[in-house]
Amino acid sequence: MSNFSAVREFVLLGFSHLHEFQILLFAFILLIYVLTLLGNLTIIILTCLDSRLHSPMYFFLCNFSFMEVLVTSTVVPRMLADLLSTHKTMSLAECLTQSFFYFSLGSTNFLILTVMAFDRYVAICRPLHYPTIMNSSVCVKLVVLCWVVGFLSIVSPTLQKTRLWFCGPNVIDHYFCDSAPLLKLSCSDTRHIEFMDFFLSLIFVLATMLLIVVSYVLIVAAVLHIPSSSGRQKAFSTCASHLTVVVLGYGSAIFIYVRPGKGHSTHLNKVVALMTAVVTPFLNPFIFTFRNEKVKEVIEDMTKRILFRDPAAHR
Repeated sequence: MSNFSAVREFVLLGFSHLHEFQILLFAFILLIYVLTLLGNLTIIILTCLDSRLHSPMYFFLCNFSFMEVLVTSTVVPRMLADLLSTHKTMSLAECLTQSFFYFSLGSTNFLILTVMAFDRYVAICRPLHYPTIMNSSVCVKLVVLCWVVGFLSIVSPTLQKTRLWFCGPNVIDHYFCDSAPLLKLSCSDTRHIEFMDFFLSLIFVLATMLLIVVSYVLIVAAVLHIPSSSGRQKAFSTCASHLTVVVLGYGSAIFIYVRPGKGHSTHLNKVVALMTAVVTPFLNPFIFTFRNEKVKEVIEDMTKRILFRDPAAHR
């Protein structure tokens, strides 16, 4: 080891193999990023300002949208800067900081999706007890718990990475500081960290997905017993939106972090990770909320108040 100097700076390879499309990629990702911010921030503002959206379901959606803004902002601004720059270096401290927030926010995201499934389960399967079980105090505590658990769980592997020795190549074949490409460059024994990462992936991806699946099996069984067709349709519509987001988010995470032999297709991993960091946060407002009749009504009323100063619009 003494014959090698320590590497403290890394080069993000990003999409260097698509050199001729760098400007086009920049324009596309910038457009998606701006629309993602507008869509998710709109949901947050509407939920805060309109009393019709002051319910547990929209409270969790608001937190989920806030989380999506943070997740995409952890990766995309740096990605955009690198697409226009020839200096694509990142210090070890910057790398570990980005990695910590990306995986902490991602873990919290999966926990909030699980809480949202539980909320729908209680609303549909235990409607008479719903106001008591999902009161405002419980909702706040659940969200705080998601944040605390999501962030604390990533502290240990991050601290372990600060003790790694990097002495060889310093090129990370990714557009952000993902864990596997970083560990691949270390001259230290990384097996314990790899095991820890895989164990956390099992908990936050597979275990939470199992809880969501169980919740929706119970929900479907309950919905089939709803006598009115309109009631069944409304319940299925709400659940379908949630399940679409679950499939997109969990599908990407399983492909990258849980599937066997994940290190063999770097370019494919980067494309799938792009779904998680860029595309899914953009689609979620449209899948989850903008198709919702109550949200459409709130947007329409707020537009009337702002543009036409219509006093008849409901607050």
